[in-house]
Amino acid sequence: MMTKEKTGHNGLTYADAGVDIDAGNRLVDRIKPAAKSTGRPGVMGGLGGFGALFDLKAAGYTDPVLVAATDGVGTKLRIAIDTGNVDTIGIDLVAMCVNDLVCQGAEPLFFLDYFATGKLEVDQAARIIEGIAKGCADSGCALIGGETAEMPGMYHKGDFDLAGFAVGAMERGEDLPRGVAAGDVLLGLASSGVHSNGYSFVRKVVELSGLGWDAPSPFSSGTLGEALLAPTRLYVRQALAAVRAGGVHGLAHITGGGLTENPPRVLPEGLACEIDLSSWQLPPVFRWLASTANMAEAELLKTFNCGIGLIVVAAPDRAEALAQVLREAGETVTEIGRVVEGEGVVYKGRLL
Repeated sequence: MMTKEKTGHNGLTYADAGVDIDAGNRLVDRIKPAAKSTGRPGVMGGLGGFGALFDLKAAGYTDPVLVAATDGVGTKLRIAIDTGNVDTIGIDLVAMCVNDLVCQGAEPLFFLDYFATGKLEVDQAARIIEGIAKGCADSGCALIGGETAEMPGMYHKGDFDLAGFAVGAMERGEDLPRGVAAGDVLLGLASSGVHSNGYSFVRKVVELSGLGWDAPSPFSSGTLGEALLAPTRLYVRQALAAVRAGGVHGLAHITGGGLTENPPRVLPEGLACEIDLSSWQLPPVFRWLASTANMAEAELLKTFNCGIGLIVVAAPDRAEALAQVLREAGETVTEIGRVVEGEGVVYKGRLL
């Protein structure tokens, strides 16, 4: 009876399919110090478990209400990928989540990230996640977990995607907006640039301009790519300081929809925001975008933050004191208008 000879061929491995488990393990080891640096009261354990634990009592809450937010960075990622400058994109990810949380009156407690790519490049991924850790540390928010997904065939070479998930808490009855009334003062906090909305339009404008990402920026120092990757400003610590000082009736994070769509989200029915566009200077990046695209002012206002990244709705008798609290926390603060009877946003003056 004849027997078949063994061929000696090795079986197919996961690495042959394009997924490198060892690279994933190396990434976890590299980012552990960054995650540890974000520790705060309430954190239980470290990276590596099947879930992440957080102790609300240890964080100082007695009757907490949880608030959750999730977001991404949008097509700003395309600029980061094309330029190789990925060090601050994680700050954007955190900011887009925690700036929303604080608008509800919540203190961000912990953050989880989702990083997906076609082929895991450990150094690139570590730089991204270290940026996430920096954003968390600057917001008093712990990075307690996440997921790295290597998915060959789903992403082009070098491409990746990010999503973030933040959970915060507040004591029951302290949610915002609360008590917004006609006569309340609108305090505008300066943005750091375009932040993380409208980048499909931004990229189209850059294409129309004929400039490359490595060209000198026409509106600031450095290259165009560097200027447009300025990270979203984190408002958490400053906004919470204002809330705790008393007199804050609402907070509006100016994201997609710009100044036209976001302030009404904190208003009761029958009230409007009257905003004086002449009360601050339009930053050069927005002036360049508007002029290059021949953009109407109304379109600019409903697309971008136009230099105002967060609006504080303040009681009239507390507005001056709150502005001082915010300035002492490092903010550029401008009184940009008031709450009036009406609907939506009413503009006075001109930006362009």
